[in-house]
Amino acid sequence: MDVSAPVVAHALVAQPLTRAAFAEFGDVIEAEGLDALAINGGKTARFDDLARIETLGEGARPVLSLFHTQPYALPLLAHELERHPCGSQAFVPLDGQAFLVVVAPPGDQPRADAVRAFWTDGRQGVNYRAGVWHHSLLVLDRPSRFVVVDRAGPGPNCDVAALDRPVSITLPR
Repeated sequence: MDVSAPVVAHALVAQPLTRAAFAEFGDVIEAEGLDALAINGGKTARFDDLARIETLGEGARPVLSLFHTQPYALPLLAHELERHPCGSQAFVPLDGQAFLVVVAPPGDQPRADAVRAFWTDGRQGVNYRAGVWHHSLLVLDRPSRFVVVDRAGPGPNCDVAALDRPVSITLPR
């Protein structure tokens, strides 16, 4: 008979995604508040260098992919996170739908008390730095599509680890 105490979830309310709040985990991909370079006869505003793309290791290269993802219901009970130790991973929404970003600092194992959650405005993307623990894509209302930039090349580049206790994530009321 197991007499151990039940595992209690760590409760977390997602905060708005801002460059300052997300800086320790990577980059916020958005044009808001940035200066643009006018190109194509002034018909296009170009916003350069929005994220640092990392591809570590010999033979590594950046790849561009499309992800189609299904929604999750809230509150979300997160049990595990993943990380990519050999490269960054960027997600840019194509459908203007807000999504949740759940992260923890790099390290050997993610800890529930270090997990942070952010909600995007649907026009923002994120670029996780190499080694940052994160949840898989978390769209909430309807299926959504993302452009993804990450690393391809030799060697394993995805670690999945259980949290020391589940994290319950909600949005602010």
